[in-house]
Amino acid sequence: MAAGFRAVAAYKPAGDDTVSVIDGDSIVPPDLVERCACMFLTNPNLGALTTDEVCTVEGAEIFKQWYSMRFAQRQILMSSHGLAGRVLTLTGRMSMFRARLACDPDFIDHVQNDYIDHWRLGRIRMLTGDDKSSWFWLLKNGYNMHYVPDVQVETIEQPPLPGFIASAYVLMTRWFGNMLRTNSRALRLGPIKIGAFTWWSVLDQRMSMWTSLSGITLAILGTAMVTPWTAAFYLLWVIVSRYILALTFLTVRPSINLVYIPLLYFNQIFGSAVKVMIFFRLDRQKWTRQKTAFKRTDSRFDAAFKLWSSRLVNTVAVLVFVSILVVLANLGSYFPEDMSENLPKMTNRMF
Repeated sequence: MAAGFRAVAAYKPAGDDTVSVIDGDSIVPPDLVERCACMFLTNPNLGALTTDEVCTVEGAEIFKQWYSMRFAQRQILMSSHGLAGRVLTLTGRMSMFRARLACDPDFIDHVQNDYIDHWRLGRIRMLTGDDKSSWFWLLKNGYNMHYVPDVQVETIEQPPLPGFIASAYVLMTRWFGNMLRTNSRALRLGPIKIGAFTWWSVLDQRMSMWTSLSGITLAILGTAMVTPWTAAFYLLWVIVSRYILALTFLTVRPSINLVYIPLLYFNQIFGSAVKVMIFFRLDRQKWTRQKTAFKRTDSRFDAAFKLWSSRLVNTVAVLVFVSILVVLANLGSYFPEDMSENLPKMTNRMF
């Protein structure tokens, strides 16, 4: 990307010119430039924008429905963030930049040499975070980033592996790794600089990976310590709540599929578990389509330290999380022989 930006800079674009970053497997509408570039004329502080996406997916039907659901969910979330003047990512599928910013030497250097310094893992260079690197530079320098919900770019999606679970894990590791590596430094910019809603959304990225796991954790603990009915109540709650959530997708898509209900729950639970794991292993990076990764240069001691310290802090964090839930729900006061008496209490506390 840095080489591409430098090539564009050599043509010395004019002040109102734009630069589009488009993946080779993205199919853009013929009026893309006409409908998007004009926005830079009306807002002098607009640094970049991105658009809605739909996809053509190669592979099994489960992949097609999963991607379709994700892009519907993305449309709602990105539209909301776009109203605040700053989206949470500038996708590489199609993002349009103000040319003078994309050709700024500082911007180009940041995209090429972006990194974070971690207290335990050391310096981590950004291998797969080009979209987050450009996003953070614009965010840090106070530029707006818009979302255009009525312009659709079609993308060709190829799952990295044949199996659904394995592919989801690989993709989520890349997506959430990019997000979490940039999360802390975005939070440090503060709500005054980036806007209260955007700052809260970035904070929510860090909190929701734990809160999303609280329901299933309490359901498992309640089933084991209080009554087996806990699992039934929880399952009913999952079905009803995810069905209502799936219905909201009709505001942005012409139709939905009932398979969205289990897929929404899968995204929440499996995705949160992956986030928790990656949060303590931010040095794990791999580019799924180009099959590239950073070559490890750590000494044997450093590699072992990073491996075992990551496992240790991850385990401690999970134990603290479960302990807090036990205390808040007062589950220690329940015993199996009290199941019939404590069912109303359990229901009120947990649901």
